[in-house]
Amino acid sequence: MTHGGRFHADDVFSAALLQIMNPGIRIVRRNQAPEGYEGLVFDLGDGAYDHHGERARFRENGVRYASFGLLWKEYGCLLVSEKEAETFDKSFVQPLDQQDNYGGSNLLCRAITQFNPKWDEEDGDFDRSFFRAVEIAKQILENEFKSMHSTEHAEKTVLECLKKAQDGIVVLPKGMPWKALLIPEDVYYVVYPSARGGYNAQAVPAAVDSQECKMPFPEEWRGKRAELDGLTGIRGLTFCHEHGYLLGTTEQENAVRACRMSLKIAGAANLL
Repeated sequence: MTHGGRFHADDVFSAALLQIMNPGIRIVRRNQAPEGYEGLVFDLGDGAYDHHGERARFRENGVRYASFGLLWKEYGCLLVSEKEAETFDKSFVQPLDQQDNYGGSNLLCRAITQFNPKWDEEDGDFDRSFFRAVEIAKQILENEFKSMHSTEHAEKTVLECLKKAQDGIVVLPKGMPWKALLIPEDVYYVVYPSARGGYNAQAVPAAVDSQECKMPFPEEWRGKRAELDGLTGIRGLTFCHEHGYLLGTTEQENAVRACRMSLKIAGAANLL
């Protein structure tokens, strides 16, 4: 059970999480929980999963829990590993909790609240709109969980390839999640087959949440396509992203050669 009327991302994602855990669960919306109600109540009723008033609880980093965060704290490890549950709390759950507790701008929260009926809709139905939003939230969470499972599945392969890395370049047999594992390592580029054909060489970010790279591709390569063969002397380079984090090639060997050349150029620049 949760509150009726206007809804927010907090109660919508809480309901979505519970439905993923138990597809047969029945969620009702009421203004208050009946006396003696024995079902699970969230975002309402001053219970274990209500975060208002005296029920306010805080994480060790000071971020206040909302109902979604409280539910994730208890049940997240049933869906993904403890490590992934903690990472997901920091990256996904905490921003939603923050917005629900303190307001502010959050595009995902805004997208969910836009499901609420507008003031001038004559046939606006809050309950019907709520469950429409829950279906979208379920899809978002299921995709996130699938991604986390995929990351765990990739771990063994990525670590094996790391052992074979040379000159700070890791070559993967397929495109797969690698950032969480390789960013902390002494690695600068990752080469893997592109879903569009050919190969990608990607510069490793400085941090998981950073757009900066440890060693971006040379500035004179960025935004170039056909000119790259002449600039580098390496055949089959198809493009370099204008921000210097991605390079496309036709062959794996040429991708590795381009990464080595980029490292040499960066080393020479650092000597100046």
